[in-house]
Amino acid sequence: MRIKGISAQFILLLVVCQSFAQVGGEGAYQFLNLTTTPRLAALGGKVATLGDPELGLALYNPSLLNLQMHNQIALSYVGYYAGVKYGSALYSRNIGKFGTIGIGIMEVSYGTFTEANEGGAITGSFTASDMAINLIYSRAIDSIFTVGINLKPLYSHLYTYNSFGIAADIGVNYHRPNSLFSAGLVLRNIGTMIKPYTPHTYERLPFEAILGISKKLAHAPFRFVVTLHQLQNLNMYYKSPQPMNSTLGTEDNPKESKLKGISSEALSHLILGVEFTPLKSFTFRLGYNYQRRNELKVEEKLSSVGFSWGFGVRISKFQLSYGQSRYHLVGPSKYFSICTDLDDLFGRDKL
Repeated sequence: MRIKGISAQFILLLVVCQSFAQVGGEGAYQFLNLTTTPRLAALGGKVATLGDPELGLALYNPSLLNLQMHNQIALSYVGYYAGVKYGSALYSRNIGKFGTIGIGIMEVSYGTFTEANEGGAITGSFTASDMAINLIYSRAIDSIFTVGINLKPLYSHLYTYNSFGIAADIGVNYHRPNSLFSAGLVLRNIGTMIKPYTPHTYERLPFEAILGISKKLAHAPFRFVVTLHQLQNLNMYYKSPQPMNSTLGTEDNPKESKLKGISSEALSHLILGVEFTPLKSFTFRLGYNYQRRNELKVEEKLSSVGFSWGFGVRISKFQLSYGQSRYHLVGPSKYFSICTDLDDLFGRDKL
């Protein structure tokens, strides 16, 4: 009872901090929304649950960390746009009846920038980066439900400005043993700025509520993943302005039907993914993000914006993954990861 009371007080404190953080600019620490692993990227960029999660996904929903991941390590690297690069590292360990813990780091490098004065004379250079430490704890409540929390101290360095913050992800996952179905809920980035970039300018964090299900077919090598994201925001749909000339020669926008508006809003929250596993050691993945396609597409050439794909392969004692997400016609972002069990790698006996 004492442990439960402390947990409840801690969660309440985080929620209160989130409430006080709703002042200032449009939002700080947006790097927390970046996709961290190839599997996540290939399935549309966000998931709340998977029937057989891998270690890297615990950075997104801490309740996906489980005892089967004891003594595993996962490394990922992302080649983003305009020279931006970021990566993550995560290690997990089971601590018996107390649950499973993980410790990791995510760092984003925005590169080196040229500094110039008002007259255009080069005066030097500067860098910019963001970083989050991940302290994850998960525990199985029973044979069906697992809960988890990821406490994230944050540091941001932008030119001569520095900021510190604290955030947390709280998740729950439902999965029956030997079941082909799972469901999950995660509340991400609950927290506040501790030290803002400029005095007394506190900005809110990119809080998000995500719900999802995963279903594997019993007699076919397919798993389908359905994710609903940004559930706290009921005004997600972006309608691109398409002016038309009226009979009076002025520009006018036709009114959208209420039913179409509701359906478009619902689709904006929907992300679809599928995994095809023809071989035990190989999986192909495909995802579709309606919101991403609707907001970033170019009408003259739709291309594959909003779609993503990737694959995972097990080679000896290593699990390798690759993913691509297309945000723009300029090209895709590319994701790489490697995961291994240190007990298997060094020939140790399992706990």
